[in-house]
Formats: sequence, structure tokens, C-alpha cells
Amino acid sequence: MKKITLLSLAVAALLFTACEEKTKKAAAEATAAVNVAAEKAAEETKEKTAHAVETAKEKVSEATETVKKQASEATETVKQQASEATETVKKQASAATEAVKEAAEEASKAVQETTAKAVKATKEAVATVTGDTAAGEAAYAKCAGCHGKDGKTKALGKSEEIAGQSAADLETKLAEYKAGTRNVAGMGSLMKGQVASLSEDDIKAVSAYISGL
Repeated sequence: MKKITLLSLAVAALLFTACEEKTKKAAAEATAAVNVAAEKAAEETKEKTAHAVETAKEKVSEATETVKKQASEATETVKQQASEATETVKKQASAATEAVKEAAEEASKAVQETTAKAVKATKEAVATVTGDTAAGEAAYAKCAGCHGKDGKTKALGKSEEIAGQSAADLETKLAEYKAGTRNVAGMGSLMKGQVASLSEDDIKAVSAYISGL
């Protein structure tokens, strides 16, 4: 009985030792497999990482080129727009300058025409006044005998001084004498004879002359 037990123990020990060797071997093989898998995974990770980095670089490069291209196009567009705006401003400035020149020329012509008209009117007025004065002086020649050269003599000692009276009043009085409707101090008939030959223009001229004495 003891022999059988010892034999069983010996067999069990042999079996245990064999199992332990197999376990160690299996563990070693498993560790090696894990190491190989880990190295393979690490290599694949490196490759993927390198590929991802390269892809990212390419995309960054492409994006940079795109941005540069867009910036260049934008710059060209801005330059073109600025050039067009400058040309437009130049044209507008030129048109404005021409308009100002035309306006200045028209204004100058208008001033010249106005000045010429004023000069003409002045000359005509001077000529009229000169002519009226000469005519008035000539017409007054027949009056000077009674009223004096200065118009301050009272005719026949009866009339009022005529010098300095307004031209309008003198015209009215002379017209009335001519019509025979005025008779001051019995001078109506005498005055009617004196002014009978005077026209309306003569009466105006001599009245203006007397009012200036």
C-alpha cells in the first residue's frame, strides 16, 4: 500500500513538473507574441502618425497657397477698383474744371455786356443832359431880359424869382401860360406870347435849366 502511494506521489510530481515547464513555455511564447504585437502596433502607429503629419502639412500648405492666392486676387481687385475710382475722380474733376471755366467765361461775357450797356446808357444820359442843358440855355435867352441871367430878377418888379424852382413846377406854370390859363400879376398875356413858340421838349429843357440856376 505504501509503495503504491509513493509511486502515485512520484507520478504526480513528474506530472506537475511537466505542467510547470509547459506553462513557462506558454507564458514565454505569449510574452513574445505580445512583444511582437506591441512592436507591430507601435510601428503601425508611427506610420499612421507620420502619414497624418504629412497629410496635415500638405493641407496646411494647400491652405496657405489658397490664402496667398485669395490675398493676391483681393489685392489686385482693390488696386483695380482704386485705379477706376482715381480715373472717375479725374474725369469728374476735369468736367468740374471745364464747367467752372465755362461759367467764368459766361460770367465775364455777362459783365462785359452789362458794362457796355451801362457805359452806353451813361453816354446817352450825358448826351441827353448836355443836349437838354444846351437847349434849355438857348430857350432861356428870351427869358433873361426880364428874369436876369441868373433867374433872380423879378420881371417888371412883379413876378417871383424863378431860379431854383423845381423843374416840375416850372413845366406846369409854363404850360399853363402857353394855354392861357395862368395870369399872375397881370403877366398872363406877356408870358403867353413868350412861350407860344416853345414845344413841350423846349418847356422841359428850359424848366430843367432854370431849376439849376
